Amino acid sequence: MNLLLKFKETLSSVLPIMAAVVILSVTVAPLGASLIARFLVGGVLLITGLTIFLLGVDVGILPIGERSGAALTAKKNLPLLLGVAFIIGMMVTIAEPDVQVLADQIKNVSADVNRWVLIFMIAVGVGLFVMLGLLRTVLSLSLKWFLIVSYILVFALAFLCPQTFQGVAFDAGGATTGPMTVPFIMALGVGVAAVRSTGKKHGENGAEEDSGKSESDDSFGLTGIASVGPIAAVCLYGIILRFFGDAGGADAASAAHEAEGEVLSSGLRVFLELVPSTLKEVSMALLPLVIMFVVFQIFLLKMPPMQVRRMVVGVVYSFVGLVIFLIGVNGGFMPAGRALGETLGSYAVSRGGMWVALLTFVGVLFGAVVVCAEPAVWVLTEQVESVSGGTIKRKVMLVALSAGVAISIGLSMLRVLYEFSLWYILIPGYALALILTFFCPPLFMGIAFDSGGVASGPMTSTFILSFTLGASIAGGGNPVTNAFGVIALVAMTPLIAIQILGITFRIKNERAKKQNALLQNKTEEVNA
Repeated sequence: MNLLLKFKETLSSVLPIMAAVVILSVTVAPLGASLIARFLVGGVLLITGLTIFLLGVDVGILPIGERSGAALTAKKNLPLLLGVAFIIGMMVTIAEPDVQVLADQIKNVSADVNRWVLIFMIAVGVGLFVMLGLLRTVLSLSLKWFLIVSYILVFALAFLCPQTFQGVAFDAGGATTGPMTVPFIMALGVGVAAVRSTGKKHGENGAEEDSGKSESDDSFGLTGIASVGPIAAVCLYGIILRFFGDAGGADAASAAHEAEGEVLSSGLRVFLELVPSTLKEVSMALLPLVIMFVVFQIFLLKMPPMQVRRMVVGVVYSFVGLVIFLIGVNGGFMPAGRALGETLGSYAVSRGGMWVALLTFVGVLFGAVVVCAEPAVWVLTEQVESVSGGTIKRKVMLVALSAGVAISIGLSMLRVLYEFSLWYILIPGYALALILTFFCPPLFMGIAFDSGGVASGPMTSTFILSFTLGASIAGGGNPVTNAFGVIALVAMTPLIAIQILGITFRIKNERAKKQNALLQNKTEEVNA
């Protein structure tokens, strides 16, 4: 088993944040010994739980996704493929840790939002757009135009929904692409692209056809498409609540204070007190996935008993890991992040000047640390370096992503303090990302939109969002409108950074081709 490897990945992701919080708490933002103790215990639980969860995903859940994708594509039944893809997209999203954490964060500051209805809407959005994304691959439709039309629709819905749901909706798009959802979606996308490519290569007479399009161009992009669905679904939820409920979170700040006060009053006992409710939530989250696996085994996979036992062990690991992870997050990690944000935010509001700069700098620092510490980011940078034949170095990718995410979180801190609209950042950012699709190579465009959620991993959904909520509460604003949106900004950064690198790769290739052509012409002239 690769338990040690998973532990190292998780430790490298969480430890830098823990170190930064401890340093800040003993210097400029004292949090108190009790809260720091809870934070450290929560961090240990988070590392342990995420390690066990990721191991369970690798051992039992990811193989089921891969086998299901292969079996479905082999049947070459489009309605069956699309229907099952919709169900898979829904089930894995309900079990996604980042979605569970985001729903908890939203519920804490907006009493009008039903946690499970919100999760269900996000899941439906993912399922629908996974289905549409696979249909796009089968029909060989342009990824560029599909994304452009989808984002036009999303922004139209966002303008119609209440302001309190706009940031939440775009955050949902980044939170869905986590360690549970991405493996399933990637397995489906690669499998369907491979089957479609095989069918395209051979005509009726067996002659090979050249479509002018690489199979790998269609292997990426499905995750990026899937992340659009939750944004649209949450916007629709907001529009529904506008007519049938308050949807305003009018007393969001006080609700957040009350939620935090209940947790803080329990001390270290909160970890034990969270066990019953967390067991219930995780059971409800994983039960649909387990039922789906049983149905697939009976009617589709029909694996031998030994493989079934391995899958069951993986699901148990995932269950135990998710329980420990959520207890650590809710019991110690998020309260400390919120308290740190409140402390620095209150200094910035009351004293201004240097403290505003400090809050912004801390946000920038957290952004740089988070993106460099995410294991998925290292996988992505290795992938891009391989695809580009070494032309685009991993270090260049890391610098670009780190700078972009750091700037995004720094802007989020300023948005919290000065309460300017999220649209001032999102609209120019997504407009630039969509404009770049006309100049970026298709492969890099697919990777860019797939990686939009890579940077917004567990640390962003847990600590960074809590830190931003705390700063917003300290500033006296509405955290629902001022704090939510930070995950969206983090997820937007790779769309721009990787496409710019893809354009750089294309320019370098074209220059190299011209130089080779000139050299060849000179050689021919000399030989003549």
